[in-house]
Amino acid sequence: IFIKAPFKNTFDISNHIERWTELFGDEYVSAEVLSREGNEITFRLTDDENKSWVSKRWLHPEQKYAYASRHDPMFPFKYMKIIWLYHEQDGGTLMTWIQDFEMDPGFTKFSEEQIEGFINEHSVHNMKIFKKVIEEDAAEVTKK
Repeated sequence: IFIKAPFKNTFDISNHIERWTELFGDEYVSAEVLSREGNEITFRLTDDENKSWVSKRWLHPEQKYAYASRHDPMFPFKYMKIIWLYHEQDGGTLMTWIQDFEMDPGFTKFSEEQIEGFINEHSVHNMKIFKKVIEEDAAEVTKK
């Protein structure tokens, strides 16, 4: 999604874990940073069904990307890895999300294809919220 905001604003806001309850709409009821060490952030997300998990995120602003992986509990995934890419363009930043995952064989509620569909649908919706929030924030900074 193209965000009409400078790279620094886009990167900083999109990786501000504590704001993810706002940035992801109603997907997360809690986003808690557990530790920060160098460029690594360990955090816990809790969804609207009160399920929570711990993930790690590594920020690489110089290379214009952030990388994350889910850690505990892994279920319903065998693994879940996410990379967010940021490309500076005239007038803003192109933000791209890539998610690589495999479902745990014990998870039978939905097929892997259905989960991929859910993730893609949610990602499109969530990126629109990110765009709105980041652009509004950048406009406020410009006014000051």
